[in-house]
Amino acid sequence: MTTPPDTGTPTPAGAEALRSVRSVVRQRRKAALLRFWAGYRRQPAGVAGLIGMAVIVALALAAPVITNSAGLDVTQATGDRLQPPSAAFPLGTDETGRSVLLLTLWGARISLLVGVTATLLAMGIGTLVGIAAGHFGGWFTGLLMRVTDWFIVLPRLVLAIALAAVLGPSLTTIVVAIGVTSWPGTARLIRAQTLAVEARPYLERARALGAGHWHQMTRHVLPNVMPLVLASTTLEVASAVLAEATLSFLGLGDPARVSWGSMLSRANSSGAITFGAWWYLLTPGLAILVVVLCFTLCGRALEAVFNPRLRGR
Repeated sequence: MTTPPDTGTPTPAGAEALRSVRSVVRQRRKAALLRFWAGYRRQPAGVAGLIGMAVIVALALAAPVITNSAGLDVTQATGDRLQPPSAAFPLGTDETGRSVLLLTLWGARISLLVGVTATLLAMGIGTLVGIAAGHFGGWFTGLLMRVTDWFIVLPRLVLAIALAAVLGPSLTTIVVAIGVTSWPGTARLIRAQTLAVEARPYLERARALGAGHWHQMTRHVLPNVMPLVLASTTLEVASAVLAEATLSFLGLGDPARVSWGSMLSRANSSGAITFGAWWYLLTPGLAILVVVLCFTLCGRALEAVFNPRLRGR
């Protein structure tokens, strides 16, 4: 009896087995997502934060549809200077007669964009450094940790201000300044989780079977640290939004774009407090507060779901 030649094409039995394996993997992932959602729904504060965040993101995305962007041009302002809230301008006007409600909606787009983008940059750097420091040993880990400690010791806000001042005011500058200065805490956290994963039997088995460093880090370590990265990302967005508002308030943001931080800066420089225009300061301030609160509630809920020891605290 002769054995049929191997043509590289899976046999019907092999293809059926492959489909079965993929089906099992999909079912496991679906079950894991359902368990995650069931755990998240048991966190009332997290659900409230998620709803609030969804509303804010929807309003920011719908700003070009529900408002006229021409209102952002100071030459086309239709209101009076620092006009109090009225039927025409529900949240009053700024020092040039533009609607504060319009500015707040458009400012949400920039504040959220900078917050999310800078957080993704920080999480990417922190995750890469943390996994590499936890996976490799010796002098390489020591070097990564000394660099991380150096960034931790430096005042984060001062370093971000220095970077923004050197690179010049722009949206990219703000993202880079926040992202480059926000990763050390994540790197430390991911390194600790990586060390715990490295001690598990299945990773030792992968090494014994000849798996390389890239395979170990991407197929075994990264999936196990991703829940921690997700929870940290949600919490970090709140800090990034605050950092963007601070840098824009100090005049280091993009002067051509409206953000909540730039609104606060213009309200301060135009003397809104002196003229009693409380609406000009209160609106962007409350918007920042609500966004930070929503992201924080979501992040705490994710921590409680991924770490049952935190539930009820």
